[in-house]
Amino acid sequence: MPFFESLTDQTPFRLLGNIIDILLVWFVVYKLITVIKGTKAVQLLKGIFVIIIARLVTQALNLETLGWIMQQVLEWGFLAIIIIFQPELRRALEQLGRGRLFSSSTLNEESERNRLIEAMSKSVSYMAKRRIGALISIERETGLSEYIETGTPMNSDLTSELMINLFIPNTPLHDGAVIVQKNRIAAAACYLPLSESPFISKELGTRHRAALGISEVTDAITIVVSEETGAISLTANGDLHRNLSLEDFEVKLRRIWFGAEQQEVALSWWNWRGKKNG
Repeated sequence: MPFFESLTDQTPFRLLGNIIDILLVWFVVYKLITVIKGTKAVQLLKGIFVIIIARLVTQALNLETLGWIMQQVLEWGFLAIIIIFQPELRRALEQLGRGRLFSSSTLNEESERNRLIEAMSKSVSYMAKRRIGALISIERETGLSEYIETGTPMNSDLTSELMINLFIPNTPLHDGAVIVQKNRIAAAACYLPLSESPFISKELGTRHRAALGISEVTDAITIVVSEETGAISLTANGDLHRNLSLEDFEVKLRRIWFGAEQQEVALSWWNWRGKKNG
């Protein structure tokens, strides 16, 4: 076969060079995918794949008018991609300039997960007991960059002490939401979209409406501490969990943030903590 004949005709050094070339291309593509992962560009890419599939179908079925429309969309698609993906392209170039494009940012360590949950639980417990209002949104797959840009950049380690200080009343950053990316506080005093659902209880204030609003347009986890009652609430995927005990809050947060398999870890952690304090 021509393909195998071309392989046998190459020198070992040239064959090795071609293999390295292919591996490098795949590595670069993989890293570029990780850059756009967690942003709205993922949903836009899915739309592009749908258009490509529709173009192939129209070509197979000889649908001339629809095929012409799909062809025009694809021909102008490159310019549209530059315009639509402008924030992601800018972020990728910034990371390349800082040498971070090819660095790993995956959060895998169980000890780090425990640290994040404990820091969040400690700060929420402190604020709930003293009725300090708080609004904390945790980024997951869908990026929150457009909301981060409305606040004050922080890029700080997530600690309970810093989280508490951010929401102390009458301080410059206490009004608005704190947004967490992975294991860092990305920004404070951010504006979140308010839910327009008519089914929200009238007794819920702006913080709860903002928490529901961001959960309706993204997959973020949002924590609310009521300033009036000190009650702890959590929103995710458009659902509002109200009046949670600290134990229930910690279990739900771990399960939604790190996956269902972490619920057993959370229960074991609470049992261990109870025995230790007992």
